[in-house]
Amino acid sequence: MPGLAEIARAAGVSISTVSRVLNRRAGVNDETRQRVLAVLAEMPYTPRGLGALQRTGVIGLLVPELSNPVVPAFAEALEVRAARLGYSSLLCNTRASGDAAMGEEEYVRMLLARGVEGMVFVSPEITNAEAPLGRAARPSYYSKLLADGVHMVFVNGATPALDVPDVTVDEQHAGYAATRHLVELGHRLVGFVSGPARALPSRLKRAGWAAALEEAGLSADGSLVAHGPFGPEGGALAAAELLDSVRPTAVICSSDHMAIGVLREAHKRGLSVPGDLSVVGFDDIPLAPYCSPPLTTLAQPIEEMATAAVDELVLRLDPDRRRRHSANYTRVFRPRLVVRESTASPE
Repeated sequence: MPGLAEIARAAGVSISTVSRVLNRRAGVNDETRQRVLAVLAEMPYTPRGLGALQRTGVIGLLVPELSNPVVPAFAEALEVRAARLGYSSLLCNTRASGDAAMGEEEYVRMLLARGVEGMVFVSPEITNAEAPLGRAARPSYYSKLLADGVHMVFVNGATPALDVPDVTVDEQHAGYAATRHLVELGHRLVGFVSGPARALPSRLKRAGWAAALEEAGLSADGSLVAHGPFGPEGGALAAAELLDSVRPTAVICSSDHMAIGVLREAHKRGLSVPGDLSVVGFDDIPLAPYCSPPLTTLAQPIEEMATAAVDELVLRLDPDRRRRHSANYTRVFRPRLVVRESTASPE
C-alpha cells in the first residue's frame, strides 16, 4: 500500500503504526498518533497520492454526532441503501468528544487513505460556519477534494459556493409550518428555541418562524428567540431564558432533542404542556410519541432522503453514467407536520 508507506516515511514510523492510527486501534501513544495525523494534514488531497478512488466498493458516511437519535437513523438508512446497491460503508462520527476524537477533516483523510470511492456528509461542518443567510462560508478543504475528483454528496448541507450534490429537508418550511400550526391554534406569542445561531438549519428555521408570524401580523422580535446547544440541556436553557422574560404561550424548537429539554423545564416550573405552553419539535425521533405528552413535531423523510443521497453518489461513481449527468443536483424534501398532544389552543 504505497499510500501508507508514504505516510509512514514522512512520520518516521512503521506502516503498521500508520495502519493502527487510521483504524483507530490501540497500541499507539498519543504523541505518535498526533505526529501521524499531522503528516496526513500536510499531505496533498490528490487521491493518487493516498491510493484512494479505486474500485474498492466502499463509501464513507460522515455524521456529526450519534447522541441525537435522528442521526443514527440517518446512518442506518444510508448504510442499508448502500448495502442494497452492493457497497460497504465506513461510519465516522465527526464531532465525538474525548482526547482521541477525530474531526471531519481528519476522517476525510483517513477515508481517502483507505481507498473509499466516495463520501456522504450528513450536516457537514461547512453548514455551521458563520455566513449570512443564503450565502456560503469559505469552501475550505471541500474545494480541494472536488478538484482532486473526490465524489461527495451532502445531506442537509446545501452550500451554493460548492458544486456538491445536496439532499436536504426544507428547514425554512419546517419553521413556517410549525409556527403556522401554533398560530392557527390561537397562539399570539410564539417563541423559538433555537440551536446555535451560527448553524444554518437554525437560521433557516428562524426565517420560516418569522415569515409565519409576520404573515399573521404578529411579532417576530428577537427577544422571542433563545439559543442553546443542540440537545436536551440546550433546549432547557433556552426555554428557561424565554420563560423568565417574554413568557410565550408556545415555542417551536430546532430539534426534538431540544424539545425534550423544553418539556423538562416546563415540568420543573410546574407548567402544564400544552395547557400553559405548547411545544413543537423537529425530526420526529422514535422517542417523540413516547414523550409526556407525546410530541407534536415535523418529521424528516429519513429513508427517502438517504435513498436519494446514496443513489446520487453511486450514480457519480459510475464513469459512464456520470458523463451523461448534470453536475448540479439538489433534492429538497418537505417535512411533514405530525400533530400529537403537546400542542393545543392557549387556555
